[in-house]
Amino acid sequence: QVQLVESGGGLVQAGGSLRLSCAASGRTFSRYAIAWFRQAPGKEREFVATISWSDGSTNYADSVKGRFTISRGNAKNTVFLQMNSLKPEDTAAYYCAAGTRTSSGGFIYPPDYWGQGTQVTVSS
Repeated sequence: QVQLVESGGGLVQAGGSLRLSCAASGRTFSRYAIAWFRQAPGKEREFVATISWSDGSTNYADSVKGRFTISRGNAKNTVFLQMNSLKPEDTAAYYCAAGTRTSSGGFIYPPDYWGQGTQVTVSS
């Protein structure tokens, strides 16, 4: 069993920055890749970014490339999502997920575990 706890969401003006955190725990969490997804009201949940615990390789959705950065913390059980140059269309509930990477660097959906989510609201 893997537990994921997100934090760091909030309200920010367009052009601003936020950093989300995902704290992972459980006996087997290091076996999984970690990803961030988001879901805006009335829309489907979508992939944002993923990182491998083992080699740190990353992959991003085109909509966030160059603005968002996913990274691992020194504690090795925390993953961050640094979000810069935020836009109103980034407004969504952001979810941390644990699962399996594909051979091409993507992330298999649905993941094995979800966090509870954290809300990000970007005002114009």
